[in-house]
Amino acid sequence: MGYLEEFQRLVHIMKELRQKCPWDRKQTPQSLRQYILEEAYETVEAIDNEDWNELKKELGDLLLQIVFQAEIAEENKRFVLEDVIRHINEKLIERHPHVFGDVRVNTAEEVKDNWEQIKYKTENRTSVLQGVPRHLCALLRAQRIQDKASHVGFDWENPRQVLEKVKEEITELEHAVEQKNTEQAEEEIGDLLFSLVNLSRFLKINAEDALRKTTNKFIARFQYIEERLAAQKKDIHQVSLEEMDALWDEAKKRGM
Repeated sequence: MGYLEEFQRLVHIMKELRQKCPWDRKQTPQSLRQYILEEAYETVEAIDNEDWNELKKELGDLLLQIVFQAEIAEENKRFVLEDVIRHINEKLIERHPHVFGDVRVNTAEEVKDNWEQIKYKTENRTSVLQGVPRHLCALLRAQRIQDKASHVGFDWENPRQVLEKVKEEITELEHAVEQKNTEQAEEEIGDLLFSLVNLSRFLKINAEDALRKTTNKFIARFQYIEERLAAQKKDIHQVSLEEMDALWDEAKKRGM
């Protein structure tokens, strides 16, 4: 069975579920929001782990959410699945004039610039910063906002300048901490994070990916501490920080 037949089978299954399954029939676009986010994050996790078999499954779960939303929309006479597919097809053609038109580009960066310019014109935007969802995770949102501003020349010239800005923000944060000014410290932490995201962007690093990897590394090392203490029949709540630090260093040496 080809992919078109399988896709049609999925749509048919979804229609059956909406008619015959009490849980599926009860769902709304709002009730399904959490599942879209959950499946997206599980897809990202599979990519991070380079678990291609799991990625295959997670992409299917993500596709289900798209079909589910489209089916509810069709039932309410808002739009149909074909509209969703037609829209993305037309957008891809429109925003790739170097492939489907006569525009010439030489680099991926030029393609990105064209994409932003076309979005700005065709969507009647009043600000180049529009189009970044407010509910996007903060680091990723910051990077997308900075990226959009950079396309009109509002940017640093080199990473060294951004690094100096990072140092400046650290100094200002230190001052706020010394003054025990919590409100000011919060603002300076935000400025510091924003500057670090800017530095990440200049170095072609995705700040969200970098922090996620570091968080996963912390989890692996901390769980190593828990496992070693459990093997020694020690209660983690009773051991000293020095003992945990020693196990942390041990985990680092093991490449965790």
